[in-house]
Amino acid sequence: MELIHNLATGFGVAFTFTNLLYCLVGCILGTLIGVLPGIGPVATIAMLLPATYALPPVSALIMLAGIYYGAQYGGSTTAILVNLPGESSSVVTCIDGYQMARQGRAGPALAAAGLGSFFAGCVGTLILAA
Repeated sequence: MELIHNLATGFGVAFTFTNLLYCLVGCILGTLIGVLPGIGPVATIAMLLPATYALPPVSALIMLAGIYYGAQYGGSTTAILVNLPGESSSVVTCIDGYQMARQGRAGPALAAAGLGSFFAGCVGTLILAA
């Protein structure tokens, strides 16, 4: 029961408006930088780390997590649209995603990559937390 109580306390802190706003800003910034080919999530965090210096510690960690997940998804955008993987994790996305984009279905390919990234990130985080 202590695990459930601790998870509820953590979600109570994470689901405040301020922290969700920092997560959204981090995801947007991470996606914008992660779209650049050759710049993966680690380099994106390294470049945007000074943006979190003035934030409270919890908000800074939440924003860094948003930057990481945004940059991880951003690499699939170039893999789908240009057939140029930004990092090694989006190499497989080039195979099906680029072919879908050539057939005029780039929107569904990007949506599938985004939903897959969101679902896998949520499930992985919950398993890691448990």
